[in-house]
Amino acid sequence: MRDSRTVANRFITLANAKGDALTPMQILKLVYMAHGWMLGLVGRPLIKEEVEAWQYGPVIPKLYNAIRRYKSQPVSEAIQGLPDDLAEDETHIIDQVYKIYGKRSGPALSRLTHKPDSPWAKVYRPGSFGLEIPNDLIEDHYAMLAKRAQEAA
Repeated sequence: MRDSRTVANRFITLANAKGDALTPMQILKLVYMAHGWMLGLVGRPLIKEEVEAWQYGPVIPKLYNAIRRYKSQPVSEAIQGLPDDLAEDETHIIDQVYKIYGKRSGPALSRLTHKPDSPWAKVYRPGSFGLEIPNDLIEDHYAMLAKRAQEAA
C-alpha cells in the first residue's frame, strides 16, 4: 500500500508530460478511482489511508490537506518529500486510469463517484462528516464494473 500523495504525484507527472493540468478535485477523484480499480482488479488496496464520504464525493483527507491550497487552480508541482516507490502493477493501474479518465473535469469525475449505486452513495449521509467508505465496498463496486466491461467486450 502506498501513500495517497505518492499516487497523486504519479498523476501530476502524467499530466505534466501531456501538457495537461489537474485540479485538486481531479487528483482526489483519480487517486480514489485508481485505488478502486486496484481493489477491483487485483484484490489489494493501492493506498494505505482511509477514504471518507464527504459532500462532494470520496475524499482521502491526507491528500486533500496536501493540495487544498490550490483551491480550484491546477496543482502546479509534485508533493515534496515522498518516495517514488510504485510497483509495476500499481503504475500500470494509475496510467490506465489517467488514460481513461484524465481528461475529464473535476465535476465530471465527481459525478462518476456519486452514482446511486456507488460506494459513496451507500455510506454518505447529509450533514455527516468523516464517514469511512470501507475498502470491501470499493472493491465490490470496481470488481462489478470490471465484470460489466468484460461482458460488454
